[in-house]
Amino acid sequence: MVGAIKIERVVKRFAQQDAEDVIALSGIDLEIKAGEFVSLIGASGCGKSTLLRLIAGLNRADEGTLYIDAEEIVKPSYERGLVFQNPMLFPWLNVYHNVAFGLKARNVYKQNKAEVDKFIDLVGLASFHKSYPHQLSGGMAQRVSLARALVNNPKVLLLDEPLGALDAFTRMNMQDELIRIWQERKTTMIMVTHDVDEAIYLSDRIIVMTPRPAKIESCIEVDISRPRDRSNPEFLNLRTKILRILDFAGNEKEPDYYL
Repeated sequence: MVGAIKIERVVKRFAQQDAEDVIALSGIDLEIKAGEFVSLIGASGCGKSTLLRLIAGLNRADEGTLYIDAEEIVKPSYERGLVFQNPMLFPWLNVYHNVAFGLKARNVYKQNKAEVDKFIDLVGLASFHKSYPHQLSGGMAQRVSLARALVNNPKVLLLDEPLGALDAFTRMNMQDELIRIWQERKTTMIMVTHDVDEAIYLSDRIIVMTPRPAKIESCIEVDISRPRDRSNPEFLNLRTKILRILDFAGNEKEPDYYL
């Protein structure tokens, strides 16, 4: 498993009836190292999820190229798992069969069936194999969604605001779970979030995007040792820095106090 991503001069437009095309992404250049945890942040509608969908292969760029391990991304692949804000579980399947679904769809279930229990255990649901989605809390359902993506052993896990619908306490617990899984699996993780604290708590690097048409405003290294303390002065100073960048993202002149 490797999972290095390279994005070169990517442009994405969306056609509108009786109106000019909407330019969602404008000249995106980005490299993500294998095993890195990266967060994408920016204003709502700036193109973060669009970029994630391009990496997943669900959409194609109008210009530019995306690569995984030097191979061009042209279609979806089990090597790039995707987790949405809504767990999107099949309500007629129990936890075990929801997690096993991808293996069965790829006709590799028989030789990999032991992986299903392994990943259900990994996300802390060892005693819920036979439970159905309506019997699970929001946090538990999102754990099933994570296990379903991870059971295919993807090189890259793409997370589109996966914790956004959870209450604050559950969200913090799930953040710790994500870090634990990431440290254990060494999977490249790319997460869209609007929560600056969440981005700092989880990430090796934070990519700040401008309002549409999106460009990359800043790439910020999070040089804070783990486990991270949200009340640590380094954490708070970095939060202030990122909020200032977000306030001025896309402006031609940056504020003197940031320079």
